[in-house]
Amino acid sequence: MRITETADLWWKTAVVYCLDVETFFDSDGDGVGDFAGLAQRVDYLAELGVTCIWLMPFYPTPDRDDGYDITDFYGVDPRLGDHGELVEFLRTARDRGMRVIADLVVNHTSDRHPWFRSARKSKDSPFRDYYVWRSDPPPDTSKEVVFPDRENSLWTLEETTGEWYLHRFYRHQPDLNITNPAVRDHLAKAMGFWLQLGLDGFRVDAVPFFLETMGEDAAKLPDPHEVLRDLRRLIGRRSGDGILLGEVNLPYKDQLTFFGGSEGDELTVMFDFIGMQNLYLSLARQEAAPLAKALTARPAINADNQWATFVRNHDELTLDKLSEDERQEVFAAFGPEERMQVYGRGLKRRLPPMLGGDPRALRMVYSLLFSLPGTPVLYYGEEIGMGEDLAADGRLAVRTPMQWTDGANAGFSTAPAGKLISPLVDGGFGPKHVNAAQARRDPDSLWNFMTLLIRRYRECPELGWGRFEVLRQPAKSVLAHRCTWEEDCIVLLHNLGPEPATVPLELDLGEPGGAGTVLLDLLDGDDVQLSAEGTCELALPAYGYRWLRRQTPGDRRLP
Repeated sequence: MRITETADLWWKTAVVYCLDVETFFDSDGDGVGDFAGLAQRVDYLAELGVTCIWLMPFYPTPDRDDGYDITDFYGVDPRLGDHGELVEFLRTARDRGMRVIADLVVNHTSDRHPWFRSARKSKDSPFRDYYVWRSDPPPDTSKEVVFPDRENSLWTLEETTGEWYLHRFYRHQPDLNITNPAVRDHLAKAMGFWLQLGLDGFRVDAVPFFLETMGEDAAKLPDPHEVLRDLRRLIGRRSGDGILLGEVNLPYKDQLTFFGGSEGDELTVMFDFIGMQNLYLSLARQEAAPLAKALTARPAINADNQWATFVRNHDELTLDKLSEDERQEVFAAFGPEERMQVYGRGLKRRLPPMLGGDPRALRMVYSLLFSLPGTPVLYYGEEIGMGEDLAADGRLAVRTPMQWTDGANAGFSTAPAGKLISPLVDGGFGPKHVNAAQARRDPDSLWNFMTLLIRRYRECPELGWGRFEVLRQPAKSVLAHRCTWEEDCIVLLHNLGPEPATVPLELDLGEPGGAGTVLLDLLDGDDVQLSAEGTCELALPAYGYRWLRRQTPGDRRLP
């Protein structure tokens, strides 16, 4: 095992934890989480096993889109603290061995950003060309809008100058003009600023939209991907081992382009939206085939790149890459009520309520997440089994305060309940039943199971580095796969159904065959002795799972 290689490319086997500072922990009793509070909870994340914290936007904002509408790329929202408190948090995280990345929102600004305030007043503004304008009435773009309940066009008329400006998202988020070198320079300077303060990289928001040249002369930017390459080179120069984690919800062949193809010199890591959506289709059907098909369809990537796997994120749980019939299958299984759905293309739910609170199914899904080839990404509260607030609008349903205790305000804040940044989750998945304090004390809790999975994942570089292959076997509800890296091999099985399954396996072990070879159980089961031909038969209970590492005679590694 090449230890130097695995240590250098830390993102290949990282455990990423996404959180929103304003909903994590409030230190001063104003109802809003802050950096001082986050610093107090760093040890909690270290105990869980997190190796990289991903911060959602913390910049100054009118907060009309949960912080993704930014008025200053260099600032800290005063509700959350100041630069000094941010740096103290970064130092605390680094002291515990954790890296920190933050959202880089490069596609747009708030309409209250000083650039746009100037640009909208006059065609002669020095910032006019920082945004995308058109003088002629735009065509109908109602079918292209991201939020069809709020917008009916990608263009909005600015009456002061009589021209329309482009916005891929809300009208209060005008798109930046990426063909303008000054805009690109400003974004690079902002990245350099945060890297200098101690960040280890960025999660890049809405990458395909960012690189679009709609409304502008594409010849001004002959190769949009050169922008990503420039940003990747900047991070390499400034930090050495920083990363760009990209949001690119496109088919695999298009995602490969955003990695930089075989050169791998654009985005470092990319979310596997295709795998995530087919995971839910497999869960709905209780069949492994959709997920297995998606994973085997992943294109080969450069060794310096990585896929990021996830069950839930901070947005809607999009199902847009499934067919209409497939999407309806998932809705029927996990979101049958209209209030559980978003725009007919996704879900506004967290996993525990979707699974009816079944601890067997929940543990199986997270075991599966950590066993998939790639870098697992957790969304805050997943480790304790938090639910959602279906009364909240859209994506805000899963952006509720972290549930620390069963006390007042879930231990999140000492403010009056009416001053909290958002209401708490109510019901069976609320803080009375689901909270971090109880979970940490209960040896059988989901939290303790997650810490075990994280430890095992970190002990198995095959999962981040290895060659993935689906193993043939007859049980339709079971995904059996193997990850192999150099001399190491790990076999993983997950039963996605509510009925027990028996799985016969034939493992091609090569020379000297299976004589004396054992599959060591890495979780809580018994070891498995292989036959001389490399065969075995494994029984899985309903929603059962196994992690099995091959150990040959003379292997001196610890089990």
